[in-house]
Amino acid sequence: MNLKLFRRVLVPHDFSSHADAALKTAAELAKDGGRLVVLHVISPFYGPPVLADGGGAWPSPLTLVPEQLRALQGHVTRVLGRNAPPFVCRVEVGDPAQAIVDAARATDSIVMATAGRTGLAHLLIGSVAERVVRLASVPVLTLRPAKRRASTSRRGGTRSRGQAAER
Repeated sequence: MNLKLFRRVLVPHDFSSHADAALKTAAELAKDGGRLVVLHVISPFYGPPVLADGGGAWPSPLTLVPEQLRALQGHVTRVLGRNAPPFVCRVEVGDPAQAIVDAARATDSIVMATAGRTGLAHLLIGSVAERVVRLASVPVLTLRPAKRRASTSRRGGTRSRGQAAER
């Protein structure tokens, strides 16, 4: 069942395992005639000021684009395997949330992972996914990281949350 919603799907990707899970989900949703646009955004960084003799300058983030594009294309090919829907990879430099929102204007939907930050980290860093959900003009499917199902006791066994360890 191919819904119009999943004909052109934008998948923001930061090379994390969470983004891989979102990529696989998007590929499954687009498998019957859909296409994926996989976008990696390089945040601009600012180094020390350039000295009069040209020393001390950091390379422009734009110089990283070709290398990151090759890496992204190879990574997406490995993650999706042979049965992947058609996809195109893009790498841009800019604010991640704004670049995703801008790229989404040419798509039907966005499928993206969340980093799962909470508390102080969320307050200080913010959430790209949250900003995308608020600003995007197309539907956004966000996928949370999977929670761990069991914790390991000191003896090497596993126990579910709430279960006491055997003594």
